Amino acid sequence: MKHQALEQLQILAEVDQDYPRQTLTRSQRLERWAQLLEQNPERRLSTLHQTEYQPASQRAAMRGDSTPISVAFDDPVLRAAGLENDSYGEAKRFFQLSDRQLHNVICYCHFGATVNAATAAYYIRRLVPKAGQRGIFSRLRDMFVG
Repeated sequence: MKHQALEQLQILAEVDQDYPRQTLTRSQRLERWAQLLEQNPERRLSTLHQTEYQPASQRAAMRGDSTPISVAFDDPVLRAAGLENDSYGEAKRFFQLSDRQLHNVICYCHFGATVNAATAAYYIRRLVPKAGQRGIFSRLRDMFVG
């Protein structure tokens, strides 16, 4: 798949930016990503090299062919929900992940040059809040307000 900027696509075709985006919660986006990876669990996917050592701007632009992020970007549902490209920074924004969380899914230092799709899905599923589980901010608010 050839990746092009929106400006490049507008030269080639009419792009309707007002098309309504499908609304998915963070949990639904993460679940979808894990499900996509689990469709071919033995697939070897590329990792990104030393994400933790890159300056923030370079880390955000990092991408690779056949990565767990590119699997998400290849999905029309996630693209319709707002996933704009297959870069590290876009995955961080779209899936609402911290650098540490995304690093644990995608970085070379954990898996070597490739990661098994099922392994990436496992780490993504660990980021999905369990039913009834409340975040730390909700618990703190209850301590001080309620």
